[in-house]
Amino acid sequence: MALKKKRGLLEARVDAADAERAGQPVVITIARDFGAEGHEIGKMLANELGIPLYDNELLVRSSMRAEEAMDKMAAYDERLAAENLAFLPDQFDARTVADKLFEKMTQVILDLGSTESCIIEGRLSDYLLRKNPNHIAVLVTAPLDDRIAIVSEKRGISRKKGAKLVKKMQRAREQFYKRYSAGKWKMTDGKDLVVNRAKLGRQGCVDVIAAAYRRKLAELEG
Repeated sequence: MALKKKRGLLEARVDAADAERAGQPVVITIARDFGAEGHEIGKMLANELGIPLYDNELLVRSSMRAEEAMDKMAAYDERLAAENLAFLPDQFDARTVADKLFEKMTQVILDLGSTESCIIEGRLSDYLLRKNPNHIAVLVTAPLDDRIAIVSEKRGISRKKGAKLVKKMQRAREQFYKRYSAGKWKMTDGKDLVVNRAKLGRQGCVDVIAAAYRRKLAELEG
């Protein structure tokens, strides 16, 4: 019941914040299928556009707000759902820490979305900023076989182990979306752009997203 109430308050904060965002900075959110190199593409995009990328930095800011140790907070990030800790009755402490982390990260994401042009990866940022008129929601994807090959090569593991890891982490990300949007949002929902890393390559993905960002800026300036 407490989590349901928190979600209601979250929705209210999102609506209030988004009502005042017209004319404010352009923000790109990147949801990424595991193994599609979304983080690498995000870093390249940040360099191309000259705007900051927020990923692990969100954890730092969130943990400072929550007054929790960094290592403790990080343990309950998107990987939480993979171990199903949030759904076990004997894991109450883990569940409440996870909810506390997400609540703090929510405010960080809303603050970033209203103060500076930036790129935010993961953390349900596309859902939280879904009503922001200056928000460009991106999904970086690739066919499963390609993602398995990328992960296996990068980590120096067998294809079998790579497949297991990709499927586990993909499931964790999807469950994270389901839990913290109360089932209202999926990783594939509400995207303005879907870029296929296997077809476009990393630079091709960057070029497409950068073009959309520059177009949005031109609209606001015009």
